[in-house]
Amino acid sequence: MTELHTSEARRSETTTHGWVDVCGVEDIIPNTGVCALVGKRQIAVVRVGEGEEVYAISNFDPFSKAFVLSRGIVGDKGGIPKIASPIYKQNFDLRTGQCLDDPGVLIPVYPTRIRDGRVEIQAAAEPPAAAS
Repeated sequence: MTELHTSEARRSETTTHGWVDVCGVEDIIPNTGVCALVGKRQIAVVRVGEGEEVYAISNFDPFSKAFVLSRGIVGDKGGIPKIASPIYKQNFDLRTGQCLDDPGVLIPVYPTRIRDGRVEIQAAAEPPAAAS
């Protein structure tokens, strides 16, 4: 598993409104994810396709109770970009965090942007608690 840590120096370079630089977009192989440690949170950063379509969701799989979503299978379900948990294969909408197999389950998502070829995540405040 690829894991990226934000250093103390990088954390102090957080841009306005809580944006944190986590890695270069080219550091993520197309149609895969990496895990970034942002503060005390493990965040799955997922690159869809060859371009700069990047999503950030909690790395915690609520079904297996393990931090594994960054290692999931990236794909598409009816036009929805998704990742399937590598453990029990539940699918999560990368845009909303909604479980596509169990609508009662929602995981945190984080806004992302690409600036100068770098992936930034807005993760200053704790996200709302996920339903389980």
